[in-house]
Amino acid sequence: MIDSEKLLNDIISKLNIIDEADIPAIDLYMDQVTTFMDKHLKDNKRFDDDKILTKTMINNYAKNDLLPAPVKKRYSKQHVILLIFIYYFKNILSINDIKTILGPISENYFDVNSPISLEEIYSTVKNLENQLSDDIKNDIQNKINLSEETFADKSDKDKDFLQLFSLIVSLSFDVYVKKQMIESIVDKLNATNESTSAKPKKDKDKKEA
Repeated sequence: MIDSEKLLNDIISKLNIIDEADIPAIDLYMDQVTTFMDKHLKDNKRFDDDKILTKTMINNYAKNDLLPAPVKKRYSKQHVILLIFIYYFKNILSINDIKTILGPISENYFDVNSPISLEEIYSTVKNLENQLSDDIKNDIQNKINLSEETFADKSDKDKDFLQLFSLIVSLSFDVYVKKQMIESIVDKLNATNESTSAKPKKDKDKKEA
C-alpha cells in the first residue's frame, strides 16, 4: 500500500517556486538561462533525465510569441520570469491558451519602465501561492481521508488498489474542473480581446463612410 500522506508531504516539501530576488538582475545567455532553471527547479522533475528547459523550447516559445525576442542573444530578468510562468502553465494549458494569458503581461509589463513591473507581478502571485499552500495540502489530505473510507469491506488486496484508484479519480476530477475553469476564463479573455480589436475597425469604417 502506498503511503499517500507521506507522498503528499514529500511533494509539498520539494515544491520550489523561485524567489524573485534569486532571479539574476543581469542579462543571461541561453545556456545560463537553462542552467539557472535546472538548478532551481530540479526537484520538480519526475525523472532524473527530464529537462526543465532546453534551447529548443526557448526558441519555440519565442517563435510562438510567448516570449519577446532576446536582445543581442541575451535574456533579461523579465524573460526569465516569463519562462517560469510558461514552465508551470505548459503542463496543463495549450500554447494558444498560454499566449492569451501571457500576451497582455508581455505587452503591458515587460518593459522595465512600465508603471507596474513584471517583478512586482511575479512576487505578488508567488506570495499568493505561498498563502494557499496549506489550503491545497489540507484539501488533498481530505481527499486521501475520504478515499481511505471507500471499499472498506473488500479484501486487503482489492481494497488497497481500489482506494488508490478512488484517490486518483478524486484528484483527477479536481484537476479537470480547475482546468475547465481556466479554459473558460481564457475563452472570455479571447472574446474580450476580439471585441476590443474589432471596435476601432468599426469606428474607422463608420468614419470613412
